[in-house]
Amino acid sequence: MYNVFRTTVLAALFFTATLGVLPVTIAAGQPEYAKWGEIAMQQTSDRYHAAIVDYLHVGRAHPAPGISEEKFKLWLRENNREFGVYVTIQFYTSTEQIIAIRFQETPR
Repeated sequence: MYNVFRTTVLAALFFTATLGVLPVTIAAGQPEYAKWGEIAMQQTSDRYHAAIVDYLHVGRAHPAPGISEEKFKLWLRENNREFGVYVTIQFYTSTEQIIAIRFQETPR
């Protein structure tokens, strides 16, 4: 089930990236973090210009009252180089307004 979801999200992002359009809605039944996963993948693609070959939702944290963070690990391939990137999206819980998006590269 996880692999089907991941493949579907990656395929949707690939097709929307080629069209230059980010989907604005998430289908019913999608996990709560799916919206944030799309944003993480789009921002990573814009920043690194590398193929996203894998995607993992690490989890949600609440670092302060009224603030949430969604964290993802993406695996990228650029030419012969493969590397991971942790993407953390911090936002106001009530409005879902993004405060910051942080990227941290990792060799694994």
